[in-house]
Amino acid sequence: MKIASWNVNSLNVRLPHLEQWLRDFAPDVVGLQETKLEDHKFPDTVLAGLGYRSVFAGQKTYNGVAILAREAPLDVQVGIPGFEDEQKRVIAATVNGVRIVNLYVVNGQDVGTEKYSYKLRWLDAVHGWLAGELQRHPQLVVMGDFNIAPDDRDVFDAKVWNDNHILTSAAERDALKRLYALGLHDAFRLHSDEAGIFSWWDYRMGGLRRNLGLRIDLTLVSDALRDRAAESGIDREPRTWERPSDHAPAWVRLHA
Repeated sequence: MKIASWNVNSLNVRLPHLEQWLRDFAPDVVGLQETKLEDHKFPDTVLAGLGYRSVFAGQKTYNGVAILAREAPLDVQVGIPGFEDEQKRVIAATVNGVRIVNLYVVNGQDVGTEKYSYKLRWLDAVHGWLAGELQRHPQLVVMGDFNIAPDDRDVFDAKVWNDNHILTSAAERDALKRLYALGLHDAFRLHSDEAGIFSWWDYRMGGLRRNLGLRIDLTLVSDALRDRAAESGIDREPRTWERPSDHAPAWVRLHA
């Protein structure tokens, strides 16, 4: 079961890329972030033609999440229960017995701002919700654009991306560690200790060519799935295409 996560940074713009990638990579489940589409504009008919069922929650211009799967997604949840938020950042569904949680984590703007405080509150709400999800669904995958680089191996320059910088601040990394402590494991790090493997590169300053990136797109697997996580990685190829998203897909393969 191949499960992937991709921040497409506007599905309206990136739909041809998504179609090509689905044909080439052939994942079983995909979580999309930043679709930036209202629900009535979501291309579910097009994706059905490629063999994928879609569930989605979107809004105009900003945010938006979706889950695509070869088998019908069941028990769909939109948003974080008990946390009032108009932003469409969370969707979950069960596919072939595996609970899939797709997150588009708040960016946070800058350390000390109101948006940063909102990010930490949002992550705290996610923590509380996932604790319950793990009780209900031991076979759980949490994927998405986390907007947090887990440690210094996941940034191109740790002197720049330090404890006081957005995406790498101590409080953000601590919030991510609290999610790990629930019994979740970074699938990429189950297979590699290598530094300098990234999933996001700035469009400016030759970010991709110079590998000035961050690894902020993650696939986390529960304790019950850890031994089934046979492979994990980042598919850099779509980031090299014309007019790409600034993110590349992160993926994990679970064996039977």
